[in-house]
Amino acid sequence: MEPNQKDLSAEESLALIKNMINKTKDSVADDSFYFLLWGWLVFGCCISAFILKVYVHYPNHFVVWWLMPVGGIVSWIYGAKQSKKQRVKSFIDEALDYLWIAIALAFICLVAINILNGRTWQTAFTYYILLYAIGTFVSGSLLRFKPLVYGGLINFALAAVSIKFDYDYQLLIGGLAILISYIIPGHLLRIKYQKQKK
Repeated sequence: MEPNQKDLSAEESLALIKNMINKTKDSVADDSFYFLLWGWLVFGCCISAFILKVYVHYPNHFVVWWLMPVGGIVSWIYGAKQSKKQRVKSFIDEALDYLWIAIALAFICLVAINILNGRTWQTAFTYYILLYAIGTFVSGSLLRFKPLVYGGLINFALAAVSIKFDYDYQLLIGGLAILISYIIPGHLLRIKYQKQKK
């Protein structure tokens, strides 16, 4: 240990941890961009695919999902710009990064499994909603932000229920899941951050 460093008391350690969590909350609230980008993008695709399939009877209704790589590119560009501005990453920042990288890889893996097996995608949204649940529940728990935690918990229930519906209505349940776990908490995070800035 450096000669000018001192051991922190239990109270000081807790205050330091609380301060790190609050700073991470601020950066995530500022970066509610990701929740809002992916929330509105996926919500729009769910509703569009449902309308194209059920009402328009368009055989290639799935083309709307080609917007996902566009969302990935936008996220990557935004993240690269933000990382240049960010001073130091806390443990919680890093944990959230790894969590969402793992979730993204799981989504890609599930899509590949469905394509390679020639499945009809009948149960795809059950697993997607489950991934939304894990991501938002863990993020909300790390950040101590209850709307994300509640959104995640509701999505666990929606994932269990969605298996009873056919693909068309799973699209709508997927849209509802995104609304509850990404869009509403994302807007609440943004409002909270704007209030804190004032």
